[in-house]
Order: sequence, then structure tokens, then C-alpha cells
Amino acid sequence: MKKSMNGMWKIVHIPDKPPIPPNQQPTVNVLASIIDPKHANTLIRRLNQIAPLKNACHVKRIQKKHLEGGKTQLSVILCLASEDNSLLNSLPQDVQELSNSYQLSPFVTKVCKYAATSKEEWEEQCKLWPTSYHPPTYNIDGITGFSEEDSLSVLSFMKVAIELAKSGDGLIVNAAVIVDPSVQQIITNGCDQIFSWHAPMNKTCIRNDCIEQSTNLDSHQSNGVVSPVTEVLPNASPSEPESLSCAVSCLNPWKWSEQRSDMANSYYWHPLRHAAVVAIESSADRDRRLFPGLGDAEEKSFETSQSSHIVSMVKRQKTNVANVEKKEVDPPNMPSNSVPERPYLCTGCDIYLVWEPCIMCAMALVHQRIRRIFYAFPNPNTGALGSLHRLQGEKSLNHHYAVFRICVPDEVLDIAGNRKSC
Repeated sequence: MKKSMNGMWKIVHIPDKPPIPPNQQPTVNVLASIIDPKHANTLIRRLNQIAPLKNACHVKRIQKKHLEGGKTQLSVILCLASEDNSLLNSLPQDVQELSNSYQLSPFVTKVCKYAATSKEEWEEQCKLWPTSYHPPTYNIDGITGFSEEDSLSVLSFMKVAIELAKSGDGLIVNAAVIVDPSVQQIITNGCDQIFSWHAPMNKTCIRNDCIEQSTNLDSHQSNGVVSPVTEVLPNASPSEPESLSCAVSCLNPWKWSEQRSDMANSYYWHPLRHAAVVAIESSADRDRRLFPGLGDAEEKSFETSQSSHIVSMVKRQKTNVANVEKKEVDPPNMPSNSVPERPYLCTGCDIYLVWEPCIMCAMALVHQRIRRIFYAFPNPNTGALGSLHRLQGEKSLNHHYAVFRICVPDEVLDIAGNRKSC
């Protein structure tokens, strides 16, 4: 937990699966029996052949208990129990024969159904029956905690995103900042651009309960796309979707379908231009400028003899960004006969979002090979990374990123100050 000028900030890892209290882990019934310790090795080998625990590989076959007087008692899992927990129906024929040969007395007991994801879960599991615990082997920075230096860096980039989400006109939208963590520099950024007008207008104010156009219109220009000013009701919290659903695209992705037909000639909605998508587009445009694989003479001069090799690269290379504000960089220092390697999409990059992305944006970030996602406010309407879904835990995807929520003070968006001009 880190302290800032605005109060207490905290970085929280959002795991692939919803957390389960260690003492409430789901269990499954198995059939076990107390055995003579001298028969343990023989029984384990035979049971692994005739009744392997395929769906419970994390469960150890043997349980060891220390009794009074220094004696040791061993129990072995024979097989999984049937749904009705009937001993007669549960024991396969081979297991029944083995049980009879060693004069075993089967009984029903419980083991934890899933492998432990933390040491706390594992310790609780072993109270029922011994299991194995394997800490995560992947090493995405932050999953096991952040250093003081890394925490300050993460919080500073989130502050940039939050400032982008605000405007002097009172508009609050979602914002995205893409960062190359290898050089700790911003690559590009983007804000929601779901509104656009055919002609300049004076003033508009969209209320939180519906899209309510007034005669006086005011607009906010952001990256060439005009966006309406949103009025946030008094005492509204930035984490409440009802107060911002008209302006923050991911909180209400289908709002565009409610546009009024009588306004069709004055403005239109662009439903796909969410902040993450805009930032991705900007990053791609930057790569085209910095790495002109087709040899455009008007772009920066790079050797293009190996352009086909550059385009086919599947691992992002470190890019030394020299001027973040202008989002323009000079080519890295390298021998004159070498060719800079074009990054593959956003591989290895981090993205900072003010609001948790929707499914569309979260999938776009999967395709971009983003390494880590940080967001400040949850999205209870369509959140894809913790609130409703956990896309980061979908095993069928060919890429997975780590997700973190940065808990920030409610007043960080200064909503009261941003609504005065509306």
C-alpha cells in the first residue's frame, strides 16, 4: 500500500479465478483405507495402475498421521467415490480384488477438488488430506508484489491516465496509456472517441439518466474528434456506472443504439472507438512511422532490405523512446548496416485504464499481446477482468496477461470540480 498526495493508493492483483476463502474450498469424496505401512509402496504402485487419480493429480495418495505413543498410521486413497457414495458401487472390480487381498476396510472421506493457488489454500487443504502445492512458475512482475520503486512507477502512469480522463470542460471519459516497461516510458495514449459531429455546435450536456440534448451545446475536442460534455450528478462516485455511463464507453457499450432519430443529421456515434482501441490504433500508427517497412521516402530513413523479416517478428524488441511527449523517437543507436526490428503489435507492453475494460477492449488487448493491464475503477456493467468476467483466466486463449486494480481515492477525478462548466 502506497501513500500519495491524494490519499492511500493500493495495487491489487486480480487472479485468473475469483478468490475462494481457504476454508470454503470445494471438495470431492474418495474411498480410502487404513493400510499396513510395509504394504504402502506395493499398494501405491498397483493403485496408480488400476485407479489413477486423473482429475485429482494434486491429491497425494497417502495420508500419514501420528498417533499417541509415537505410532504412525497410514491411509491410502483407493479411488474416487461414486455420486451416491455407495461403497459397493464405487469400487471397481480391480480395486475390490486388491482390497480383499490386503483385507482393507474402505471408508468415505473428503479431499479438495482443485489444486491450491496459494500457500494459505494449501495449508487448509492439508487439514482434510495431503495435497501438493506448486507456486506459479511464470514470472510476470507484480503478481507476487511490487517493489517500492516499481510501485511508484505504476502509480505515476495511472495518474497520467486519470488526468487524461478529465478535461477543463467537465468531460470525464475513459483513458488509456500504453507503456513500454523496459524503458519506463509512455508509447502512446487514447481517450474515448465514441461521439462525433457533422458540423460544429455550441454546447451540449448529456445527463446521467438519458441522452438529453439542450439548445445550447458545448463540445470538447480530443484528438480531432468532438465529444459531448457529461454532467455528473452531485454526490456521485466515479465508480458508479449510473453517473458516467453516457461518457465512459466501456460502462455502457450499447448506449449508441439509443441515439435519437431527430439528431441523426447533427451528430453520430462511433460505438467502437473506446479508449483502449484508440490507444491501440495510435500505437500502430506510431510503429508505421518509426518502422516504415515499405520504405516510404517521406518517413524516417531506415534501411528496408529486410522489411519482410521485420514484419514477421513475433517478439517485441526494446524500443528506446527519446521524446514521449511528441510520441516521436529517433532510431536507436546501432551500426549503419543494421536494421531496427519492428515491434510485434504491443508485445511486452503495459496498459493503464481508468475504468475496467469491456469484453471487446479486453479481447483487443489479448490480440495486441499486452503484458499487464492496470485499471482504477471497476466496471459492474460489462467488466471483463474481474467485475463480471475474468478473461485473463480463459484457457482457450493463446495469450494471457496479468491484471491489476489500482485502488485510488474516490475524489481522484474531482467530479465536483469537473461538473461546474456543464
